[in-house]
Amino acid sequence: MDFFETILWPLRWLVELVLWAWHWLFTAIGMDPASGVTWVLSVIGLVVVVRSALIPVTVRQIRSQRRMMDLAPEMKKIQDKYKGKKDQFSREAMSRETMALYKKHGTNPFASCLPILIQMPVFFSLFYVLRQASENKTGIGFMTEQLTQSFNAATIFGAPLKMTFTQGWENGNWMVVVLLGAIMVLMIASQFFTQLQIMSKNVSDETKNSPMYRQQKILLYIIPFAFLFSGVAFPLALNIYWFSSNLWTMGQQGIVIRNMPTPGSEAWRRRQERLKAKGKLTDDEKRAKALGQDPSSPGEQPQKGQRQQPLSSRRAKKKNK
Repeated sequence: MDFFETILWPLRWLVELVLWAWHWLFTAIGMDPASGVTWVLSVIGLVVVVRSALIPVTVRQIRSQRRMMDLAPEMKKIQDKYKGKKDQFSREAMSRETMALYKKHGTNPFASCLPILIQMPVFFSLFYVLRQASENKTGIGFMTEQLTQSFNAATIFGAPLKMTFTQGWENGNWMVVVLLGAIMVLMIASQFFTQLQIMSKNVSDETKNSPMYRQQKILLYIIPFAFLFSGVAFPLALNIYWFSSNLWTMGQQGIVIRNMPTPGSEAWRRRQERLKAKGKLTDDEKRAKALGQDPSSPGEQPQKGQRQQPLSSRRAKKKNK
């Protein structure tokens, strides 16, 4: 057992438990234990469990991405302030001002990476579980010999779930090659669309004119192609897990953008129109929201007169004299 397998032992045990539970459920309702459909549904069940547990973290990630994009104009001012200054004092001052800006807006550049960083140990735990099963080795908990044999026999459209793209190519199993090729294309497309959702619909007009936005737009066309590696190196079952997780992200992000859009963005304007059509948003509230104010606060709503502040007893006596 190598180092990574050792440190991932608790997660591997949990992954085996979840897979066993879903497999047992689908078998109990009459599905074939060795069917590829049964195992694909079990893997998707693992995605549901993992991503449901990560919902609070994912929502925080989306908000953090939104705030980072909104910070772009202020970040540009700090960068321009120290442009061309390479001395130690200037670099430290720039770093302090940048961190102060992150703190002021309650975000940091690493928060947007948190969900994927949390998911990676689960992904590799599943990789080790499936690799051991494909080698006819029992697991450390719930992957018994019977369950291991069941997984090894599982195929979908004639493609063994344990096989990788390379193995399919070498063994002449073209169904594995076709399925994994299709999944790679779909994973790239889903990742691209997920990022496009944020950049086209949930970014304010001011942010779209910033250099950071242009840099992010370039990455939009580069990052999705990282899935080419996973499609070639990992087995079919593991790629099904990652693709299902991508679909979950795309749907969840769409819901968040629709209900919690960035002020000033296209999604925000559409939400304001929906609220207005339902009579849930008055003109004053709409103006207040456009200014980033809380329309429910009396002090921030447009008023004809200034609200009378209560006086202390000492101030009241001075006023009466």
